[in-house]
Amino acid sequence: MRLLESMEIFARVAELGSFTAAADSLGLSRASASSAVQQLEALLGTRLLHRTTRSVRTTQDGRVFYERGRDLLADLDELQNLFREDDARLQGRLRVDMPLPVARDLVIPRLPEFLRLHPGLEVELSSSDRFVDVVREGFDCVLRVGTLEDSSLIARPLGHYRTVSCASTEYLAEHGTPRTLEDLAGHRLVHYVLNLGARPPGFEYLDPRQPGVERSLPMAGAVTVNNTGAYLEACIAGLGIIQVPEPAVHHLLESGELEEVLPEYPPAPMPVSLVYANRRHLPKRVQVFMAWMAEIMKPRLQGS
Repeated sequence: MRLLESMEIFARVAELGSFTAAADSLGLSRASASSAVQQLEALLGTRLLHRTTRSVRTTQDGRVFYERGRDLLADLDELQNLFREDDARLQGRLRVDMPLPVARDLVIPRLPEFLRLHPGLEVELSSSDRFVDVVREGFDCVLRVGTLEDSSLIARPLGHYRTVSCASTEYLAEHGTPRTLEDLAGHRLVHYVLNLGARPPGFEYLDPRQPGVERSLPMAGAVTVNNTGAYLEACIAGLGIIQVPEPAVHHLLESGELEEVLPEYPPAPMPVSLVYANRRHLPKRVQVFMAWMAEIMKPRLQGS
């Protein structure tokens, strides 16, 4: 197997920590992936991976080789496409992650037009509420909503989502519409946490008397969820008030199924960013996809 192919296989194994997962992502058999890494180790005269029955991790030499090799592979991919002015010739796989509402309501309906423009690309699209590990899981880029914490990644800010507090018409008919923060004492919040058992933040709002200052008001709630789909469905079912990006509930607000409450106390806008691994050059296919994402997201964002 050629050196560059072996380097690519090793890099994916190092990122995913698994020969099986790496082989699946590259369309190879596990035996082929294992053989390629063994040949690479023989060529270099050093062990690159520690292998056990439960895990695969890089050795010290393997980590150094991975860091240098990753940049080299990115540079070669960029060099290969340097003189290709026709983006329709782009080849390869894109592995991306984004929140389910963005994938369902915006990206997937528009994806056919993107793939018609770039028929040589294949898209692997992940959608979940958890924060994926961009490097370890081999993602080319991810769309993140909210404050970013991982400083080892590069972020391309796209703008902000306007966020709203809302409840179902049936819930408000039964419990009344809150007009002040004090009224919330007689209401329930559907709590959302990433990990069940974590302390929910309560009702979040920007203090109108102190611009830019965020505050939180503890509230009772009968239901706590850790999934955005369940969060919205709980609101529709009349289980309480939720606080979400406005685009996620725009159609429900328009239809009257949900109603915005306390608009004078909005939650802070949520930053939206495209995030990718820190590398010297991004492959052209990733650059093109990110530019497309920025364009189709623009109408839904503030400050874009």
